[in-house]
Amino acid sequence: MNFEAARIKMVDNQIRTTDVTSHSVLSAFLSVPREEFVPAKMRELAYIDTDVELVGGVQPRYLMEPSPLAKLLQLAEISKSDLVLEIGCGTGYASALLSLLAGSVVALESDEALAATATATLSRLGYDNVAVVSGDLTKGYAAEAPYDVIFVNGAVEIIPAELFEQLRDGGRLVTVEGFGNASRAKLYARESGMTSERADFNTAVKPLPGFLLERSFVF
Repeated sequence: MNFEAARIKMVDNQIRTTDVTSHSVLSAFLSVPREEFVPAKMRELAYIDTDVELVGGVQPRYLMEPSPLAKLLQLAEISKSDLVLEIGCGTGYASALLSLLAGSVVALESDEALAATATATLSRLGYDNVAVVSGDLTKGYAAEAPYDVIFVNGAVEIIPAELFEQLRDGGRLVTVEGFGNASRAKLYARESGMTSERADFNTAVKPLPGFLLERSFVF
């Protein structure tokens, strides 16, 4: 299979057609070999326009569909001076994209096997401005805070206050809130200790584990 041709087709047919116009974002998607970040048996499906399962089980994990991923990265308006925290790096595909957009990236992953895979793949491909760290996704990674951008790589119901506290003044957090077709991309901005939010586009991406609202008991 000609992966380079598939990569170009993905950008032209799945990303450019969904209002992604950022040159840096398009260039990153043309550059990063998506096939290197999926299970070996899935390589020939790496460029399909859907989420690719990375880990099954009770809490499955996915590589996000290209179009919403590109739109979220565009929404974040990442620059080469930015320090980015990625929440839920999986095998490191979005981390590689972020490495081309930002100055440096801290890629947080709760699954140790996925973290090890991401570390090995990113190192082998030369994305050396990314540091993969292990920990609870909902707690962020305070050791390297504050961050200019926090990118939440999956859908959530709630954003813990700890994540907002790890944003630099003037920083922003990008996520998808809600599950299924009713979910919306959200951009949060931190200014003078206060956080504002703006809803952007409708989308449907797979959830990240742990970011659920507490269910109250109803009598």
